[in-house]
Amino acid sequence: MRCTAACQKRGFTLVELMIVVSIIGVLAALAVVGVSRQLAMSKTAEAKLVVGAITRSAVTQYYRERNTSVILPSGGVAGNTHVLCGAATPVPADFTQVQGTKYQPSAGPNADFMTGSHLAGWQCLGFAITQPIYFQYSYQVGGDYVSDGMPGAPLPSVEEGFEAAARGDLDGDGVASTMVRTGEVRGGEIVTSTQIYTNNDLE
Repeated sequence: MRCTAACQKRGFTLVELMIVVSIIGVLAALAVVGVSRQLAMSKTAEAKLVVGAITRSAVTQYYRERNTSVILPSGGVAGNTHVLCGAATPVPADFTQVQGTKYQPSAGPNADFMTGSHLAGWQCLGFAITQPIYFQYSYQVGGDYVSDGMPGAPLPSVEEGFEAAARGDLDGDGVASTMVRTGEVRGGEIVTSTQIYTNNDLE
């Protein structure tokens, strides 16, 4: 049966348009979810890289020969010692400064990653970040670990241990994500956890 001229000029029906709009809406929603997930994964990758770098700095500084400041007795000899850098102040100090937002570390003297001394803190580790960060970074020694109480977290089993950690809340919903790597001194050598422990890594 041949279509008439009126039939040939017919446009889309309302139902057809609604179906097309629905399909586009579903595809757009899937794209938004996918992009959001990829962005969260890239920000989480930043935290894992930084935690790894802090751990490497802690190990490197432990193996440096450090002379302790003492007054030697007559005929005494100064001994070189291997010691872990003391704990560092978390950056930023207030966790709310990275909840759903970025934090710009200060490069000023005695601020953020510029704090510490040759035996403790970020200066001892020789570690600093100048770019904006999405996570709060910390380095703890001997206790008060961020991962304490988290299921399956590899806490150091000796007093001479450390934890490099990142805590964040990328979507600002109040649920924190945590990434840590720990290490401890055994017989004068540092043993670190086999991989970075994560808890709610995409939060």
